[in-house]
Amino acid sequence: MNILAYTTLAIFLLAYFFIATNKINQIVVALSGAVIFIVLRIIDQESAFMAIDWNTIFLLVSMMIIINIAKTTGVFQYIAIKTAKICKGEPIALLIVLPMITAILSMLLDNVTTIVLLCPIIILIAVELGVSPVPFIICSALASNIGGTATLIGDPPNVLIGSRAGLTFMDFIYNAAPDIVIILIVFAFVSVLLFKKQLSVTPERKARIMRFDESKSLEDKPLLIKCCVILALTVVGFVLHGQLHLEASTIAMIGSTLLLLICGKDDIDEFFKDVEWGTILFFIGLFIMVQGVVDMGWIKAGTAILMDATKGNMPLTATLIIWLSGVVGAFVNNIPYVATMIPVVKEIVQNMGGEGINPLWWALSLGACLGGNGTLVASSAGVISASICTKNGFPIKFMDFTKYGALITVISLAITTGYVLIRYYS
Repeated sequence: MNILAYTTLAIFLLAYFFIATNKINQIVVALSGAVIFIVLRIIDQESAFMAIDWNTIFLLVSMMIIINIAKTTGVFQYIAIKTAKICKGEPIALLIVLPMITAILSMLLDNVTTIVLLCPIIILIAVELGVSPVPFIICSALASNIGGTATLIGDPPNVLIGSRAGLTFMDFIYNAAPDIVIILIVFAFVSVLLFKKQLSVTPERKARIMRFDESKSLEDKPLLIKCCVILALTVVGFVLHGQLHLEASTIAMIGSTLLLLICGKDDIDEFFKDVEWGTILFFIGLFIMVQGVVDMGWIKAGTAILMDATKGNMPLTATLIIWLSGVVGAFVNNIPYVATMIPVVKEIVQNMGGEGINPLWWALSLGACLGGNGTLVASSAGVISASICTKNGFPIKFMDFTKYGALITVISLAITTGYVLIRYYS
């Protein structure tokens, strides 16, 4: 390794530190790191732009546009209120069903957006029942991360892995979703055990919930119908995109473009304003930095260390990746971690070859995404849910969330380890 290689590693680790600790805005850090890499000729301009995964970028932007249009109809508020009425205001039932609804929506939508849309309604329902919304919010945040792990589009790390590993929407459904179904069942059972003593409600409070009129939350029914049709077609497109020989990003772009054409809005700028452009720029900077690290040979070195630690034993390698990803994901943003680990796993795949290496992608995906529940600061969904709850007068402290999140993470990683070893290596 020459001086430039060590300089590259030092800059990358420094950037990673600032991203992980959030001492400086992570978008600024990622873009600054990318600029420094280009200026120092660690990576040339052409290679830098080629390093950007446009499949990931366009998939994220297109899905954000679809969600931004759909949320103006009030459909998410309708779902939450209708769910509360179906459960007849029973808090234990709501503690199971509301997080499950959140998990299902997070499989198809960005889990942060799902939390932003559902949290205020969940708080309202809890207040009307006369109980603290904290258990419901914590469980919903945890469920959003678990649910988002099941699909290609549910969590940004999966978008990265799917694009770089050439995995389809149905690959995630077939390989990751069964594990998530098991985890959600166990999660529901554990949630009831943890919180049932805090959820005592009088019949009068339950009656107040039954008087809610969910139909009033629907603000634009014609647009709602259009959104449902386009979203359904988009999901079908995701399922079939392998057979159609189209990338998931292309399917999402078709869906968002069609919805913009038929939404009936003259001013569509509002839908673009709510796109998380900062997140998109963060990804762009990150792609460039990671490619610079790859070009300097550090990924090969990291791969050699990992393979030496496991002596090439694939079940042990998969187990190590699951728990390493889970632990790291519990303390830092899992997006830069996954972006860094993808070349490592890819290198192992290329070195070892064979069908038996494929489980390593699921080990990385499941470990990193599920690790996001480990602490309050590990995932955007957790941070935002706590912020919304605190603003409404029900503060969620770091340890209040983490003591439950860490338990669920350990249980989830243990289930995932058993799942991967039994399914792929037994």
